[in-house]
Amino acid sequence: MSISSRFTVGVHILALIDLNKDGVSSSEFLAGSVNTNPTLIRKIMGMLKKAGLLQVQPGIAGAKLAKDPSHITLLDVYRAVDVVQEKELFSVHENPHPDCPVGRNIQDSIAPVLSAAQLAMEKVLGNVSIKDIVQDIAGKEKLEINQL
Repeated sequence: MSISSRFTVGVHILALIDLNKDGVSSSEFLAGSVNTNPTLIRKIMGMLKKAGLLQVQPGIAGAKLAKDPSHITLLDVYRAVDVVQEKELFSVHENPHPDCPVGRNIQDSIAPVLSAAQLAMEKVLGNVSIKDIVQDIAGKEKLEINQL
């Protein structure tokens, strides 16, 4: 099982909106880039708006970032789209057999390792901003920022 694609779609949406500052970033426009249905885009945009990362106005096409892209981290996006609850990235199977030495101890043995792994991943995501992603994309495409 992998982390929900809502995370990468959320990053995609924010990066495209930032790159398309001079254009109208409607759900249809964004869906075309993601290659998905505008309804899914609107759902994720609603999550991003609720988290204070995106500004949208009902009945008006287009969206804007709610803050400077250098102040929106991938961790913000990760948390905004409800990928996983805090300290629950990994789930440990419940009810292992108590008469087995592994079953008796697996949860207590593996939980600290899994918690450390999630914290490490979140630290990496917290150190990368939407601006970093946009600059990387612009460099790969040899684009000036805002030239879409």
